Amino acid sequence: MPEKRDYYEVLGVQKGAPKDEIKNAYRKLALQYHPDRNKEAGAEDKFKEISEAYAVLSDDQKRTQYDNLGHAGFDQRYTSEDIFRGADFDTIFRDMGFGDFFRTIFGGGFSNGYDGRRRGQDLAFDLEITLEEAAKGTEREVEIPRTEQCDVCNGSGARPGTQVKTCPQCNGAGRVQNMHKVGFATYMQVVACPTCKGRGKLIESPCNSCHGSGLMRKRRKITVKIPPGIDEGFQLRLRGEGEMTTSGTEPGDLYVIVHVKQHTQFIREGDDLWHITMISYPQAALGAEISVPTLDGPTTVKVHAGIQVGEVITLRGKGMPRFRGYGRGDLLIRVGISVPQKLTSNQKALLEQLAKEFGTDTNKGRKFRL
Repeated sequence: MPEKRDYYEVLGVQKGAPKDEIKNAYRKLALQYHPDRNKEAGAEDKFKEISEAYAVLSDDQKRTQYDNLGHAGFDQRYTSEDIFRGADFDTIFRDMGFGDFFRTIFGGGFSNGYDGRRRGQDLAFDLEITLEEAAKGTEREVEIPRTEQCDVCNGSGARPGTQVKTCPQCNGAGRVQNMHKVGFATYMQVVACPTCKGRGKLIESPCNSCHGSGLMRKRRKITVKIPPGIDEGFQLRLRGEGEMTTSGTEPGDLYVIVHVKQHTQFIREGDDLWHITMISYPQAALGAEISVPTLDGPTTVKVHAGIQVGEVITLRGKGMPRFRGYGRGDLLIRVGISVPQKLTSNQKALLEQLAKEFGTDTNKGRKFRL
């Protein structure tokens, strides 16, 4: 598989380009490479490439993750379907007269327009976990309000004991085809049937519980499995756990957006963790063995004599597990020296004696030339 080009390069814009500039760049390229207009070899592949770039750069969250992770990290987190999900192509193609051709190229799940399967809407849920849970992985039970099939009519929408009729306009397909002209070209657009509202059936005696919709709101408990090494902002996709629609159709998906609480002792940087430890001047000068925290519990670290402020001690393999990979990152211990604010008379005398040994008498003023 050839290496993907940078999305900004694909659209011909700078990295900090505003959304309007990105949209205008995509519109111009779409007119040039759309297969309805460009029959040259490779035009369709080029159209797919620019559309993928626009789907990412027009979405604030996806764009931020792409900017931070690059192609390699971003492609590990998003499937092709995830990349195109939610992208607003309808407003662009509506003015250009391309109808449903975009959905035909990329498959049924990417278009914001009518989809013959009448797939249920996706849901999003924000879940906060601790750094320890992110490191080890965990399971959480969440309660999601969503649309499900009516228990009384089993999703048919009809009062129990009554019949459901097939829509005469669409013959049960739930969709109809409209033809319209743009200039010298004629385009076909598939839309929901206006008579049955895309259901393919007509209900003469609606269910009293759901009022003919076949659906009702419920709260559903779902167990979410958090894999080890997950990072802030990652989305977990639970297929089929989103909104349901009419009987016999596909439900949407549930996207669980993971947020990791700020830790009191560690700062995360990718797979590595940072910790600041304070030691005394004698420990820094003479060396010592100190206890530092890790995700696996406290461990002993040797501080060499003469260590300086800001030096870093690296504990290999004591960081975060690599998400969907092997091994762990490192724990980086940055050393600081704690200066006491109060001294006993004996401590003060000893420090003054030490200052004389170093030739820095604290009782004499020192002059510095700037």
